[in-house]
Amino acid sequence: MTSELEDAQKNLKNALEKIGEEDYYEQLKEPERFVEVNIPVEMDDGGTEIFKAYRSQHNMARGPGKGGIRFSTRVNEDEVKALSLWMSLKCAIADIPYGGAKGGVEVDPSKLSESEEERLSRNYIDSIAEIIGENRDVPAPDMNTGAKHMAWMMDEYSEDERELIPGVITGKPVEAFGSKGRADATGFGAVYIIEQIIKDEGLEAEELTAAVQGFGNAAAPAVKKLKEIGVKVVAVSDASGAVYDSEGLSYSQLLECKSERGEICMIGEEISNAELLELDVDFLIPGAIEGVITEENAESVSADYIVEIANGPTTGEADDILRERDVTVIPDVLTNSGGVTVSYYEWVQNRSGEYWSEEKVLKKLRENIQGAYRQFRDLRDSEGLYGRDAAYMIGAEKIVQTIKARNY
Repeated sequence: MTSELEDAQKNLKNALEKIGEEDYYEQLKEPERFVEVNIPVEMDDGGTEIFKAYRSQHNMARGPGKGGIRFSTRVNEDEVKALSLWMSLKCAIADIPYGGAKGGVEVDPSKLSESEEERLSRNYIDSIAEIIGENRDVPAPDMNTGAKHMAWMMDEYSEDERELIPGVITGKPVEAFGSKGRADATGFGAVYIIEQIIKDEGLEAEELTAAVQGFGNAAAPAVKKLKEIGVKVVAVSDASGAVYDSEGLSYSQLLECKSERGEICMIGEEISNAELLELDVDFLIPGAIEGVITEENAESVSADYIVEIANGPTTGEADDILRERDVTVIPDVLTNSGGVTVSYYEWVQNRSGEYWSEEKVLKKLRENIQGAYRQFRDLRDSEGLYGRDAAYMIGAEKIVQTIKARNY
């Protein structure tokens, strides 16, 4: 199996060749800057542990770097580089003035107390403070980090600079200069695209089904929004397992259980995560981790549409199979761009001092992401392209044009 970085580079090279800009591959295949740091953290027992961490700044031609910070045992150099490349494409596809960046700490956050998480968050920001800033690189939450982590990080950076700089970090709590609507943005953005598909195809939402792999910061809001528009969510999963009910699952029950127990309840038929990915549904939504659709199961995927919320849920080998099968894939660099789009809105609000209503934020998000989808759809359909190829071509074209304009 190829790595996430190899898959991203292969797709980038293919896109650049298709648009006649292959000379830019060497410039774009690796990040402009990559930092590896070792972070000492005082633990609650008085001892000190060292955590390896990274920040990758892929390409800043279109604006300051933008990308999340994840806490995970899976974090490694290739993963962070791939994620930053995807962020460059994602920001370009969403047509927001950012370049791509990404960060991560190799840690199992479930083994940390809240005070240890706070010290790790603050020490991480201290370790990369020289290369970030509201005009340089603006981090945000990602896997296993959330609003509270971003508040700690913003506060730490502001203390270092001796002035309040809320625009250095996005995804903060509303009470700490965050934006209304940010928490739901990634999941809602994906469903706004599904709404556009339903409209384009003349479908009835109430007659459609979805299976969502995941129930975290991105996937849970998607489940909520799918229910609101009438699509029946028949399966949901998390690390503890998966649950299926042909009559549809209750979002409120799933949320209540997750809040109380930290995992979803088996309120329907218990199935495996592997079985969820092969269900015969209209929309399969991988919304958790990378590499879940592989060459081993791609032939068995039965959904009409794969709508990727997670970053990199489909391997390169699986893409080859899905391309041959003519499966409709709405790729991550488009589908999950709602989060970075509202992060941009938060950054704008922080810098202007004018804060918007949730209604305004979500209306702007809906218009933006559906517009990006229509551009993608039109290119895909007019050229008969596989979905990932079309999205990469749009993102790569915009990045290259900015590089040319700036002679970057």
